[in-house]
Amino acid sequence: MRPTVRRISRRRSGARRRPLRGRRWAAALGVGALVVAGGGGLAGPAQATVTASVPVDFPTHCIPPAIAGIPPIDGPTKAEITVDNAAPTVGDTVTVTYTVVKPAAGNPVDLALPADIMTPTGKVTVGGAQSASVTVAGPKKNTPVPGKGDFPSFSMTGTFTVTAPGRITLSPGDYNIHTSYIMELDTPCTVTDPPAPVSETILATDGGGQVNERAIRLGAASGKAGEAVAVTGSKFTAGADITLAGRAGDTQTADTATVRADASGGFSGRLTVDDPATTGIVAYEGGGWDASRGAGPQAYTVTGGGGIPDGSQRLDSSVKAGTLSMVQAGDTVEMSAVDFGKGGASRGSLQTVMVEDYRGGPAGWSLTGKVTDFKGPGGATIGASALGWTPVCATKPGSPSTCAAGSAGPVGSAGATLASAPNGALTGGEFTVDARLALNVPAYTAPGAYSGVLTLTLT
Repeated sequence: MRPTVRRISRRRSGARRRPLRGRRWAAALGVGALVVAGGGGLAGPAQATVTASVPVDFPTHCIPPAIAGIPPIDGPTKAEITVDNAAPTVGDTVTVTYTVVKPAAGNPVDLALPADIMTPTGKVTVGGAQSASVTVAGPKKNTPVPGKGDFPSFSMTGTFTVTAPGRITLSPGDYNIHTSYIMELDTPCTVTDPPAPVSETILATDGGGQVNERAIRLGAASGKAGEAVAVTGSKFTAGADITLAGRAGDTQTADTATVRADASGGFSGRLTVDDPATTGIVAYEGGGWDASRGAGPQAYTVTGGGGIPDGSQRLDSSVKAGTLSMVQAGDTVEMSAVDFGKGGASRGSLQTVMVEDYRGGPAGWSLTGKVTDFKGPGGATIGASALGWTPVCATKPGSPSTCAAGSAGPVGSAGATLASAPNGALTGGEFTVDARLALNVPAYTAPGAYSGVLTLTLT
């Protein structure tokens, strides 16, 4: 007896894509659109009043899973940031809750979606007296969603440590929803024009009741390289020299200017921004940036270069995002025969699968498999639960992601993970996936050929 495993692959790009059918397609479509339903001395004792958080609306760009067949969706998200301590001191840990109050759209299909299939993650942007990006995550919990119905709100939590006194702002950032219904899917949503509006503001003190209330405002949020942006400030030390500077992430650029605060601690000046990498502008007292003696960064984007000198040429290029796909070395596995009356393991090796992730986005991937019963002569069968595998996964050098092999064990009709790669700031690469197969054949199984179908799904 020589069992045979035939495998059907699901691919994700170009002509290799095979659509799902019937209810499975409708379910994948609904889940795929789930989230697109959407220094001189410190200032004196703080006099400012801590304000309550407010819901804010901001445009988002969401990319449903490729299997859903839905193009990217642009729409508004309403969200709110809250904290457990609105008046912390430096060194305190603050718990942040990011609640998506209203996603952009509802369930686009008639098929109802069950409860507890959503697992959200996201980022909260911290600004003002300190800059940070806080990772937040929510539980796998949601109410059932009727066909064509509204999606429920969801909440995510995380923490950050206060490192400087002053006014700290919190804004909603990018988020992703992982869904587990029929298959594992991700729908990342990014803020279209970051940062999103401020939803919560807290006032941090240095432990002695003092708070840095310095603040700046920009005359514009963007401009071409070489243009000057107006910067106004308040609550600085009277008569102090103030440095205006561009920031590229956590690094100061060469773009600086100096102004002097008036008798009330206010100032007005202009900063010429030449560096196209600039992401923000700060103002500070003293010889270098210090969150306790400055304000910002305020977001600023360089929208284009300055004029091109005579005899020069500007060279423009781009990187085009690709697709997630897989290619297998063959579609049939010949497994070893076992003896009638003895039984045992019928062994073989999975045809090698090459996973190619050329999307260049934040989403990882998951390769899963499930098998049918093995059918033999005269209606004899070997159950799907008798097939087990030991997965192996290798990552091509230079790939941004690293793949992980699934756990050794039974495959069965319910399925198991063959390999996966996690979400990240930038994912992608090439991966080689294999597995050793073993079919546990009972001792007195009727002689003859047995065949089962192993279906692989890449999401």
